[in-house]
Parts: sequence; structure tokens; C-alpha cells
Amino acid sequence: MAENIVWHDASVSKGERQARNKHKSCVLWFTGLSGSGKSTLANALDRKLFNEGLSTYVLDGDNVRHGLNNDLGFTDEDRQENIRRIGEVAKLFVDAGSIVSTAFISPFQSDRDTVRSLLGDEEFVEIYVECELEECERRDVKGLYKKARNGEIPHFTGISSPYEAPEGPELVVNTGVLSVEEAVEAIVVYLRQKQLID
Repeated sequence: MAENIVWHDASVSKGERQARNKHKSCVLWFTGLSGSGKSTLANALDRKLFNEGLSTYVLDGDNVRHGLNNDLGFTDEDRQENIRRIGEVAKLFVDAGSIVSTAFISPFQSDRDTVRSLLGDEEFVEIYVECELEECERRDVKGLYKKARNGEIPHFTGISSPYEAPEGPELVVNTGVLSVEEAVEAIVVYLRQKQLID
């Protein structure tokens, strides 16, 4: 870290922002294989919470790689840095009093644990979007699995690069079984049970 950098406390606290928003702030960390439904669920949930008047935002893996992380590839080291940066950005959203949903494969448990440590258990909700590899390949809306199977995409999670399923996620939603609406409702129920939202 560079010298001569001093943390500057904000004049408006996270608690004040949460009080104005009338809900707690947290990160909903959607993790799972490509094609499991992370972005679909995160955006469906975001729409529902937004319509209810909550302060929300979605950080999507592909979208973030168009800007903030457009200098990163898909090696293990680049994936680690990708998640580190997202964790720091998500932390800022939490400090701003918002519920931020992040839709990233985030294949390594250690990287997800690092983000959790930035926030603490009460503000980090790991949601494992479970889906069989075969079903993810069947969906394959981007054609990525086919390219990975043909050797056109190196370091592809689930094919030529590992995915470490969460060891103790707060919530598991199986999109091979649940509809989008059912999965979103399960997440909302969890958020209410934990009093993150009313």
C-alpha cells in the first residue's frame, strides 16, 4: 500500500443510510457454474426488492469485465484479483446502505471467504446457485461450454478449471428444480427471517 494515505471517515454513517432506506445493507453473493442462473436470479430478485422500495444494485460478472476488470483474463490469479476487486466494490455499496447482488462464478472458496472477511457474516450472504453441469451445458445460451469442450476457451470453470462448491453457504437454490420465481421467493424468505428486510 502506498504511503501517506489516510482513511477519511464519512460524515454520513452506514447506520444513518440504513435507517433512511428502512432496511439493512448486505452483499448477496450468487455463486455457481456458468449457466446455473446467477444473473437471472440476481436481476429477478433486484427487480422485486426495488419494486418494494429498497435500495439495491446488481454487480454482474460479464458487465464488470467490460469496465472495471477489463484488464483481467481467466487464469487463477486473474480470477482471484477479479473477486478481490468486486469484494471491495460490494463493500462500498454496503457502506452506502444498499443491498448489492453479485453474480460471479467465483470458483474458489478461499476467494469467497476473503470477501466474507471484508464484511463479516452479518453482511455477507453466500447463495449457492446449484445446477448440474449437464443442465448448465444444455442451457449454454452463450455457447461457451461447446467452445470449452472444443478447446477454444482455456481455463473454463467446470470443464478445464475447477469449481469449488460452497462449504457452508447461507442459502442453496437449485435452479434445476426451482423456477426463477420460486428461487427468488426462497431468497426473500431468508432475508426476512434474518431481518435484513421487513
